[in-house]
Amino acid sequence: MPPTNDTEIPGGSDISRMPEGRRTHYRWVVCGLLFLATTINYVDRQVIGILAPTLEDEFGWTATHYSYIIGAFSIAYGISYMTAGWLMDRIGERRGFLLVVFVWSLAAMAHGLVQPLVYSGLPWMTATFAGTFLGALTPATLSMAGFIAARFALGLAEGGNFPGAVRTVSLWHPKRERALSTGIFNSGSNMGVLLAACAVPLIVEKLGWGWPVAFYVTGALGFLWLALWFFMYRRPEEHPRVSPAELEHIRSDPADPPAKVSWISLLRYRQTWAHVLGCSLVGPVWWFYLFWTTLFLKDRHGIGLSDMLGPLVVIYLMADMGSIGGGGLSSWLIRRGASVNVARKVAFLVCALCVVPVISVVWVDNMWVAVVLIGLAAAAHQGFSANLYTIVSDTVPRKAVGSVVGLGGTASCIAMVGFSTLIGAVLDWTEHFYGRREYLIPFVIAGSNYLIAVAVIHLLLPRLEPMTLDMDVEVNR
Repeated sequence: MPPTNDTEIPGGSDISRMPEGRRTHYRWVVCGLLFLATTINYVDRQVIGILAPTLEDEFGWTATHYSYIIGAFSIAYGISYMTAGWLMDRIGERRGFLLVVFVWSLAAMAHGLVQPLVYSGLPWMTATFAGTFLGALTPATLSMAGFIAARFALGLAEGGNFPGAVRTVSLWHPKRERALSTGIFNSGSNMGVLLAACAVPLIVEKLGWGWPVAFYVTGALGFLWLALWFFMYRRPEEHPRVSPAELEHIRSDPADPPAKVSWISLLRYRQTWAHVLGCSLVGPVWWFYLFWTTLFLKDRHGIGLSDMLGPLVVIYLMADMGSIGGGGLSSWLIRRGASVNVARKVAFLVCALCVVPVISVVWVDNMWVAVVLIGLAAAAHQGFSANLYTIVSDTVPRKAVGSVVGLGGTASCIAMVGFSTLIGAVLDWTEHFYGRREYLIPFVIAGSNYLIAVAVIHLLLPRLEPMTLDMDVEVNR
């Protein structure tokens, strides 16, 4: 295969490879790069959640102001998840990652610029527009507008990470390794939450540098990753550190048909809907753990911000292990002779059953027992998610992997908006009638959606059969 624009190496494409008989393992270095990208992705998105109390005091935000800011990210992330998958399929994962990480790093750092801009004055027409649509020109509304812009830009770029990572895994790993490699890079989401929870208080409180610096420092991490990706990543067939033996291992699965699938035609395939519906059912639950766990611990167990680090570390370390363990389970079963279909379905079912106990968290009086139950559910979600991403690369041609994952992410964001609205309504209603917030309904949904997702995926793909291209396929000539 001649090198494409996406994989050209400076100085030409004549590559001196490793010795013929030696199998290298550079695919796991690439997996490590994807893990780092996912870690930085979650660090950048979580900083505002950790700083929310500080920012509310700084600008006088209400809960509604904050909800608009978070909503802007969710909407942009959903749009990006779909369009970024299309982008990755068209321009390739190397240039695609260079673009999206550059943009999201700038957007993350731009959060810190909002404060000085708020008090510098706005042009008359901008002020008139803001006054018309945002209400009085107060520091709260103006800063909200600035954060909405920064969060929207962040969401538009960050949505490219997972479609690009899944696509990269499909290029670098045979099917029997993909669930494990997906679990490894997906575990970066938990690591990112942990790093943000540790770094932000250190920067703001211990060092006393102020909240804008937290955005500058964490946003700058993306530029360090860009240098690594630029110099270390090429596709397997073009990489000088990949031996012929490793390339043969990577290409050990049957080749995909030489075809392109139009974006609209993807909606006609059961393989697409299995992923989309699966994401719609389980994706919002993960966001529920990310954004509502601290409120639950505060409401149910009286845990304040200063005591929250320990519970969060336990929850997300467990989630990290679940991501690798859930992906590794199906890979282990395949190595033991199980079919891909059986291995993925068993992993799905095991993870779904591990989520169910979280329903009982609303009746638990011991805070650490509640933390372990939530941590187990978060771990099971990550294991489930690793296999949910992997069945796309199992069943969809490589040219369309990014687009299908993007459709699933968009559906998850849409469902997340509905689930979050339901949570807020339930908590407000129960507080009004019972004098305290009751979380039973949200946790019942969180504990049961995974079993529903297993049933849906099995009904749509009983044998996990590959996508069969039809009249909508445009064959490469």
